[in-house]
Amino acid sequence: MDGSDLLSIGQLSTRAGVAASALRFYEAEGLLEPAGRTEGNRRQYTRDTLRRIAFIRAAQQVGLSLEQIRQALATLPEGRTPTTEDWRRLSESWRSTLDQQIEWLERLRDRLDSCIGCGCLSLDV
Repeated sequence: MDGSDLLSIGQLSTRAGVAASALRFYEAEGLLEPAGRTEGNRRQYTRDTLRRIAFIRAAQQVGLSLEQIRQALATLPEGRTPTTEDWRRLSESWRSTLDQQIEWLERLRDRLDSCIGCGCLSLDV
């Protein structure tokens, strides 16, 4: 891979819409790994890292923990760019977790509606 195929952390940050500090955090958490570093020790990333970042952000938005995201990313193939099928399989694996979270939130909402009326504010679900 020649250097023109690589993105600096600034370029990646701009294209992904994520702060460079967030990218460094993702790296520290084991969610991202630079393809290498320049002679000046600056991080360089492959373009497929953009997909990984989009995946991380989507996973965070649906409430998955960093550990769940890390475990999911660990199932992706090494040595090749993940395919659409790889990403689909991964998102399907979350369906039951998301369904459980939705069910819990619905119970919480229903309890909140009834508790506000009685004044007890006991939100045990």
